Amino acid sequence: MSDTSPQGILVCDKPQGLTSHGVVSRIRRWYGTRKVGHAGTLDPMATGVLVLGLGRGTKLLGYITGVSKTYLATIRLGSATPTDDADSEPDLFAEPSALAAVTDTRIAQGVSALTGPIDQVPSAVSAIKVNGQRSYARVRAGEEVELKARRVEISQFTILDTRYALADGHIDVDVEVDCSSGTYVRALARDLGGNLGVHGHLTALRRTRVGAFGIDDAVTIPEDLDTAAPTLTSLAEVARTLLPSVHVDAGEAKALMQGKTVTTDRSPVESGEVVVICDDELVSIAEVRAGGVLKSQTAFAIDLA
Repeated sequence: MSDTSPQGILVCDKPQGLTSHGVVSRIRRWYGTRKVGHAGTLDPMATGVLVLGLGRGTKLLGYITGVSKTYLATIRLGSATPTDDADSEPDLFAEPSALAAVTDTRIAQGVSALTGPIDQVPSAVSAIKVNGQRSYARVRAGEEVELKARRVEISQFTILDTRYALADGHIDVDVEVDCSSGTYVRALARDLGGNLGVHGHLTALRRTRVGAFGIDDAVTIPEDLDTAAPTLTSLAEVARTLLPSVHVDAGEAKALMQGKTVTTDRSPVESGEVVVICDDELVSIAEVRAGGVLKSQTAFAIDLA
């Protein structure tokens, strides 16, 4: 029997104050399905692009999570918070003389030092697992958590505007960041302030791009979930943005879904992963082996005529 439940990808504009899991819950109700997941958590404070998979679309989320991302953010220099963002109250403050010594040139130098490949220590209040438990859960339980630095790539870190409010004890810096998966923008804020000797934290964060998906592609989740849900982006269309594609016929598609190998001269690459398409349906993500042999890594169980 054909699966008539929703299958595909939805790009939404996450509102402020809602967790990523809260978005998933709303999408489940909106589309009337339980099988929904998201590709890359956004903190409750953050807004912007959140990619969701429905039905077989959840199998693509691991591939989408690993793509690069773009953020607009506001970094507040002059104070720090336990969470490195505005979800907690400042508990460390810069000396007025130190803040007064911060200039546009020093901020630019600090941003430059955090551009390119860097070793970043994630925020302790994060979803990274430590011995099987989320880091934030350990912190909330009163533990001292020290996470290991991870190599990330900051391909662009651009200052858009700087506002000095020394009388109020802070300097706000609006920035745009292009970065690899796994980057914590609030850790950039923390480290920029720390390197300048004045502390820093994030006061605003908006994700404007996840891989090929931009904010213009995102839908707003209505308060009234009786509103007709938009058409999902097909798995084949999304998969083509992630990996090279190869087309197969129905017989080859069936063989791949059964775990068999298929030999083809139509692969655009000699090795690595490809997406396999049959009649504009995503069949699988497959490994290309020597001699043009395809072996499915993730099959999508489509209906074949």
